[in-house]
Amino acid sequence: MKFIDIPDSQRITREPDNRNVIFADGKMTQDGVEIKRIELLQYKTKTDKNLGEYSIITALVDTDQGQIEILYDEGYRGNDALTESVNMLVQNLGLSGLILRSLISLKNELEKIEK
Repeated sequence: MKFIDIPDSQRITREPDNRNVIFADGKMTQDGVEIKRIELLQYKTKTDKNLGEYSIITALVDTDQGQIEILYDEGYRGNDALTESVNMLVQNLGLSGLILRSLISLKNELEKIEK
């Protein structure tokens, strides 16, 4: 089951323009949830002559309890936005925060189904 926790999720209904796998084929467990794969996805929405590309960058976290796609960043970030986001995530210990945020969203979505 896949959940999308993004304001105005209609903006990302298509396939992403780019993707970068952060973690795959491993077994990481957090709070009893096995994390199988983490990717950052880039959706390019428009280009401004002066500001460059506007991107919506999401994180897709695949777990043994389902998938959750959450907003990671968005804005005019230039032509190399995805690579810069990946570097920021990996180099600045942002991965643990991303995992915790994703799992909170996933658990909230699963609770809604149970009610």
